[in-house]
Amino acid sequence: MAKKVETVNNMVDQFAEFKEHKNIDKTTLISVLEESFRNVIAKQFGSDENFDVIMNPDKGDCEIYQNLVVVADDAVDDPKKQIGITAAREIDPECEIGEDVTKRLYFEKFGRRAILNLRQTLQSKILDLQKDAIYSKFRELEGEVIAGEVHQIWKKEMLLIDEEQNELIMPKEEQIPGDFFHKGDIVRAVVKRVDNPNNNPKVIVSRTDDRFLRRLFEQEVPEVHDGLITIKAVARIPGKRAKIAVESYDDRIDPVGACVGIKGSRIHGIVRELRNENIDVLNYTANPSLFIQRALSPAKISSIRINEEEKKAEVFLHPEEVSLAIGKEGLNIRLATMITGYTIDVYRDIQEGEEDIYLDEFRDEIDGWVIEALKDLGLGTAKAVLNASPETLAQADLEDETLEHVMQVLNAEFED
Repeated sequence: MAKKVETVNNMVDQFAEFKEHKNIDKTTLISVLEESFRNVIAKQFGSDENFDVIMNPDKGDCEIYQNLVVVADDAVDDPKKQIGITAAREIDPECEIGEDVTKRLYFEKFGRRAILNLRQTLQSKILDLQKDAIYSKFRELEGEVIAGEVHQIWKKEMLLIDEEQNELIMPKEEQIPGDFFHKGDIVRAVVKRVDNPNNNPKVIVSRTDDRFLRRLFEQEVPEVHDGLITIKAVARIPGKRAKIAVESYDDRIDPVGACVGIKGSRIHGIVRELRNENIDVLNYTANPSLFIQRALSPAKISSIRINEEEKKAEVFLHPEEVSLAIGKEGLNIRLATMITGYTIDVYRDIQEGEEDIYLDEFRDEIDGWVIEALKDLGLGTAKAVLNASPETLAQADLEDETLEHVMQVLNAEFED
């Protein structure tokens, strides 16, 4: 008998220890323990309505009392709710028929099956509680930077373990091109989202999410952390290049200078963390024309036409500025489009006496999607396409036959 008592008490102690490790508060644990005992009682007696369950967390045990109505010895119809007067007076010598008596029950007398049932119920409830706690915790941490140790690396994803032994998943597409980690490395990432299929929380972390760049600036630049500088917009092509627009409401603070730091001291740490991702810091402005000009830096714009309704901008530049506006691999214009929210078409500023034709004039001979692909690279005129380097044209991702056809059509326009 003593052995069974020890089994129950030790079980309660074990879950008390489990609570300490899994950050489940004492009140919640006691509630779960009581509910689990009541479930077993309900299975044993058909109902737990006339039972009192008292948890003693300090002692690590549980007291169970059954409330019974006293009846005549020959009038006991339901022994689960009634007790004969003779048996009742063994509990309370002064009780009378019609009164209630409380009988102390000992869980170990319920049998081995009940004890196993309790253990299984507790384990299931504690596990669900832990899953709920993990889900709630990381939902609140969405968009925040967290560190984890590389535990295992697979082809499509990587498993990290944080300091509380929670599992974090970083899919391959959430890793920066150039990221290369070994088991045991400490990796920083932002909590992107928390999936919860079948109440089984899965924490997805990312190093390519725009919020990762935002949080790094908050950590490295005190003025951003303190709210003196606001990050208005972010655009990234992870591992290659990024643009970030900042603004300060204090005229005494240069937001760009503060973010870059003396001799780049502040931004260098961020660049290293992002695998040498080049970062352009821009002064934000609500003026779309000026903002687009800043976003296309270092190119110098001759003129610009804005279509507010369609969120489109036609930008005109001297021929030598076009390649700067487009940037290597078309990165500059892609990022400028992303950060401003405007579709930007770049055109060569046609000089007086110079012959050139806008690509849109060739829609009867060249498919519209092909023209748009070229315009996305800032190649808005025939000569811009004809003078573009093979590397730039390759960014349009056109088949060789399609590109050859384009060149033939455009060259024919300028033949004598």
